[in-house]
Amino acid sequence: MSEEILINVTPRETRVAVVENGMLQEVHVERALKRGYVGNIYKGRVSRVMPGMQAAFVEIGLERAAFLHASDIVRPALAVAEGGENGHGPMPPTPTIGELVREGQEIVVQVVKDPIGSKGARLSTYLSIPSRYLVLLPHARALGVSARIEDEAERQRLKDTIARLAGEVATGYIVRTNAEGQAEPALAFDVTYLGKVWRVVQENMTRAAVGERVYEELALPQRALRDLLHDGIEKVRVDSRETFEKVQRFVLKFMPELAERIEHYPGERPIFDLYGAEDEIQRALTKQVPLKSGGYLVIDQTEAMTTIDVNTGGYLGTRNLEETVFRTNLEAAQSAARQLRLRNLGGIIIIDFIDMLDPEHQRQVLRTLEKALAHDHARTTVYAMSPLGLVEMTRKRTTESLERQLCEPCPACGGRGTLKTAETVTYEIFREITRAVRQFDTEKLLVLAAPKVVQRILEEESGAVAELEEFVGKTIRFQPEEHYSQEQFDVVLL
Repeated sequence: MSEEILINVTPRETRVAVVENGMLQEVHVERALKRGYVGNIYKGRVSRVMPGMQAAFVEIGLERAAFLHASDIVRPALAVAEGGENGHGPMPPTPTIGELVREGQEIVVQVVKDPIGSKGARLSTYLSIPSRYLVLLPHARALGVSARIEDEAERQRLKDTIARLAGEVATGYIVRTNAEGQAEPALAFDVTYLGKVWRVVQENMTRAAVGERVYEELALPQRALRDLLHDGIEKVRVDSRETFEKVQRFVLKFMPELAERIEHYPGERPIFDLYGAEDEIQRALTKQVPLKSGGYLVIDQTEAMTTIDVNTGGYLGTRNLEETVFRTNLEAAQSAARQLRLRNLGGIIIIDFIDMLDPEHQRQVLRTLEKALAHDHARTTVYAMSPLGLVEMTRKRTTESLERQLCEPCPACGGRGTLKTAETVTYEIFREITRAVRQFDTEKLLVLAAPKVVQRILEEESGAVAELEEFVGKTIRFQPEEHYSQEQFDVVLL
């Protein structure tokens, strides 16, 4: 598999694209005025404790107070279960939110989920600081290894190496997927680096005022390379000389063996046009996704969940209906996995595959979906297919979807995705005229509305207008307004 990373930089926006075999798979966007907060550590103040929700709201200097649940708070060091040091015996009761924090208390927290929609940021006091191969857990003694490293001998080697390097330091580590196969010097470098960063963070904590940031996550180009650059990436192309130099310094420091893969792209043609990435981004903002077979997906993103509907479209197949449905669903499973990654859709996802009678076909479609999701960097969980052919799954979400980063609700429909028809608006106007005449004394009325609505009234409803004028005993004039949306109108008394 051929993989490349493209980094496009303009003065106010940075974009990173992951391309596999010439096809866009991921897009990350960061704007100067809207940098994400995930990973940042702040000194905050508890503004409100909510016992009913077992949560608190914390002021950290953002527009909205952030949300901190009791399960995300480091618990005070209780005596190691009452059964003694081995931890056997009854577990201490889970503390309530009131026992963990109080209003007005200063607290150091980390953002684990950006503000999304109307919700504030989600916080945790379980701090973590990532590096190339490790994640430092300052408040834990745990030593974990990414589940994606499956070889048991390698898992044990990594555990032993990190335990030896960490020594008696009272912190924990998670070994990231990137660490697989890495020699001890590379891991030792990360342990030293994280130790230095944590000391600086601790110094900042003591000096910072409430609402101040004590640790900031890396900018998008460096963050993307830290998380995405691996041996399988053939090239990283950067179209900004300044960013290229910053990225090169970062890579030379943390992953020198991959430094030769970073190159500056000086071409006249925009870098995202090289693989049609710009067109793919535009297509990722539409609801319908065509499949090569002639079928298509319809993707709907709502507040509660994302739904993906699979349709055969014009695909007729070559054998019979069951075979046609099976082939369409197989292609849809691969396409759906790619679209989730490309559009950065998270939370609950329901995929409505076309009904299949053969249980083996159902199993193969589910396996195809799981295999396609294996390339996704976000954690996904897929559940068995329901009797209705629905597949429920979840995908971890920490940032807004691509659509919500790049788009806003339509001012004409208010985000509904539909407009009232000209006919519906016409009858609303007629009702408003009747209401106005009963309330106010006037001789004439002027109706301002969208040109399409006025045209319909004058052409198709002229008889109804004459009857209405006779009924209310007033003269009614209609005037088209170019800047009015289809649902907008005003009844003016003259």
